[in-house]
Amino acid sequence: MSDLKILHAADLHLDSPFEGLGAAKAAQRRDEQRRLLHRIAQLAEEESVDIMLLAGDLLDSDSTYAETAEALASSLGSISAPVFISPGNHDFYSPRSPYARVRFPENVHIFKSPTPECVALPQLNANVWGAAFCDKYSAGMLGGFSAADGTGAKNIMCIHGEVGGASNYDPISETEIAASGMDYIALGHIHKESGLKKCGSTYYAWPGCPEGRGFDETGEKHVYIVTLGNGCSVKPVCIAQRKYEILNVELKSGDVVSDVLAALPENTRSDVYRIVLRGEAAEPPQPDAIISAVGERFFSLQVRDETRLKRDVWESAGEDNLRGRFLMRLKTAFDEAKTDAEREKITQAARWGLAALDNREEVVRHDD
Repeated sequence: MSDLKILHAADLHLDSPFEGLGAAKAAQRRDEQRRLLHRIAQLAEEESVDIMLLAGDLLDSDSTYAETAEALASSLGSISAPVFISPGNHDFYSPRSPYARVRFPENVHIFKSPTPECVALPQLNANVWGAAFCDKYSAGMLGGFSAADGTGAKNIMCIHGEVGGASNYDPISETEIAASGMDYIALGHIHKESGLKKCGSTYYAWPGCPEGRGFDETGEKHVYIVTLGNGCSVKPVCIAQRKYEILNVELKSGDVVSDVLAALPENTRSDVYRIVLRGEAAEPPQPDAIISAVGERFFSLQVRDETRLKRDVWESAGEDNLRGRFLMRLKTAFDEAKTDAEREKITQAARWGLAALDNREEVVRHDD
């Protein structure tokens, strides 16, 4: 039996609001999302895939711009392979959804029921199974499901859902995956990619979103090229135009802009960054001034100030009062500490204590 090559993508969330970017750049990003559809179609042709599986949340809501629906239908129609869409919780199937209102080309099949159904592809010796969200939430769709097939055809499923634990978004257990009779299950919903997984004899994966839309979706994003034969392999492919990144900058030199420039990687001009300023500063940094100085190096830039003003935490140590006695005990421990890490912990404890005494806020820092 020859191998099957599959393009597996999910969670495009076309027509996202991009609220943090301002109206003009948000509109630009939505237009770029439509062009992402073209790059997915182009990749399908370059890789000569046999099947494309789109596992839900292609659209961010049912309030889709006409240009987006047209771009979706046009891009999918340009693909030589059959395309299967399993609507998710954001783009669930209903009589008023774009999937019902827009005329899609003949190579596109949209699943419309929460009960798994099968489309046979005898020319590929394969069966493609799928199901759809028909509301914002869905009970488990694979409970009791198993595809008994004695033909030797590959059984593949496209479905939007969440593996493991309780969920309102088609909860799927590993036991259900193992009992499904599928050779590969193409999942969507989780925006961080899974890599290839296996339960029983069933391989499964979710590719995450193909392009980040916010600072909860940082780093390089992918779609998957899946090769399914006697075994299964997954090749992540990045087709994103932009990415979101969070960069922590520790202030060292006394010149905030110099510290930021020294920390910047190359080739950030296409990306959306949040720079978080850490450490001590003689004066509070001015985020607007930093954006003015380096903002042209990014598509969009946020600056978050998490610095603290420089102060000698030990200056009151030894005074004949509660503050002095508290600091003196910690200062003794500081002087006896054997490592920088110990000294840093003791210094932070002194800061928290002083903040409590002065009724000030001392933020607990957690490295991302």
